[in-house]
Amino acid sequence: MEGNNDTSFISTPGFCSDCGSILPLLGNSGDVKCYACKRTWGPEAFGDMAMSYTINFNDKNVYGPSKQQDDNKDDADGPIVERKCPQCQNDKMSYATLQLRSADEGQTVFYTCTKCKYKETENS
Repeated sequence: MEGNNDTSFISTPGFCSDCGSILPLLGNSGDVKCYACKRTWGPEAFGDMAMSYTINFNDKNVYGPSKQQDDNKDDADGPIVERKCPQCQNDKMSYATLQLRSADEGQTVFYTCTKCKYKETENS
């Protein structure tokens, strides 16, 4: 069957046109052997398939310090949420999360007041 151009059906590039199975990538010899029907195919089995990729690099300052719009954010320990501080009644607290308990339980949230730096935890 090797070298025979008769096919059972029309298939897309990368698939065996005898049995329809997906073909492995080209080997060192420049051909592939179908795992299912054992027919040997050359590069023509892959048609005009070409691989290309693009690598995008971030700007060198993308991870630099960001400009803060609120004075309370300068010393924040994480993202800011609207949560009332039980000590000074400030309505903004930063938070951080950690998985301290077993995997089937929720994470622990650590809140820090952006004004007085009061800390509290919550098990979610």
